[in-house]
Amino acid sequence: MAWFYLFVAGFFEIAWAIGLKYTEGFSRLWPSIGTALAMIVSLWCLGLALRTIPIGTGYAVWTGIGAAGTAILGILLFEEPGDGLRLLSIGGVIAGIVGLKLSS
Repeated sequence: MAWFYLFVAGFFEIAWAIGLKYTEGFSRLWPSIGTALAMIVSLWCLGLALRTIPIGTGYAVWTGIGAAGTAILGILLFEEPGDGLRLLSIGGVIAGIVGLKLSS
């Protein structure tokens, strides 16, 4: 169950990171509320996961999911560059997440 919580926490990290873009510096009410709620859910689920998953593994997986997911959505939603090196680097982050999961 801890790994489920960790992956949910990672997905909510993506949500709040993308949400920051839509808040326009927290000047828009509803995107700001949604972003704040996603932050709370993300941290809550991370805390539940870290009851049994080692902190180094849990934190690295959480930030890795957030980094890779946010980078991918940046390409898809905000027309950020999606060149080969960038995609290869995102793949490296994902490979690291998989490696940490397999080693735990």
